[in-house]
Amino acid sequence: MLDLNEKRIVVTGGAGFLGRQVIDQLCRAGAQKEKITVPRSRDQDLRDFKNCQQVVAEQDIIIHLAAHVGGIGLNREKPAELFYDNLMMGAQLIHAAYEANVEKFVCVGTICAYPKFTPVPFHEDDLWNGYPEETNAPYGIAKKALLVQLQAYRQQYGFNGIYLLPVNLYGPEDNFNPESSHVIPALIRKVHEAQQKGENKFPVWGDGTPTREFLYSTDAARGIVMGTQHYDDPDPVNLGTNEEVSIKNLVELICELMDFQGEIIWETDQPNGQPRRCLDTQRAKERFGFTAETDFKQGLKNTIAWYREHAK
Repeated sequence: MLDLNEKRIVVTGGAGFLGRQVIDQLCRAGAQKEKITVPRSRDQDLRDFKNCQQVVAEQDIIIHLAAHVGGIGLNREKPAELFYDNLMMGAQLIHAAYEANVEKFVCVGTICAYPKFTPVPFHEDDLWNGYPEETNAPYGIAKKALLVQLQAYRQQYGFNGIYLLPVNLYGPEDNFNPESSHVIPALIRKVHEAQQKGENKFPVWGDGTPTREFLYSTDAARGIVMGTQHYDDPDPVNLGTNEEVSIKNLVELICELMDFQGEIIWETDQPNGQPRRCLDTQRAKERFGFTAETDFKQGLKNTIAWYREHAK
């Protein structure tokens, strides 16, 4: 086990939704908060190699969470930015960490890297068996390239980098911006705003048939820290719950929990995204003992309560 006490740790994206949870879990696992550094993009743009060098200097562990990411809308609007930004940040940070003799690099990838028609449940060995779903392929391929880089650096240089694949995340403090949010925060906001305006209907993209799997942010953070401490192999590892829910059932559950009685307008001219998403989570359990703990309904209740308290 990697003892985190006294380790100098960088968490890119550490001020974000998942990052704050990861820092909390690091401290619970023995890390000293004053030894954790969180670079901010406004001060150190990681697309610039010199900034990457500064960020990793004299550090022991890098946990790379920072990403330019969003839902289907953002992926359709800015595919070039999503490809370039994520590839440049990750590739340069990995190389800088190798040059600086960093002890361990933890890269958090994305299930958008999986092929569009991956057999369910998604097994890590299926990553290369096809092209990703078109709407998020540039983002998914940029992040998947970092897995190749880490494996190559391990093979040639003996560099210890691991690659974790969390499923769709949700939880309090998520991104509720309608321009870039993912499905759960987007739906919670739509229902809330309909209620505030006294409206009895709201639109949802697609036809409701796709399925998704969701991992509560606290569980994801715990899995990342467990991987940091206990996992040192080149193979990518899924982090999830192994439970899938259709978008239709998800919308109905959120409406039920928020006491919304109105009509859902399915915009079938808009994209569905990947048909199904559900992960095989055995590798995480077998390699470093991770299983998700948060009940989905309870996690949704927590997320809704947080949004209602903070909504303007």
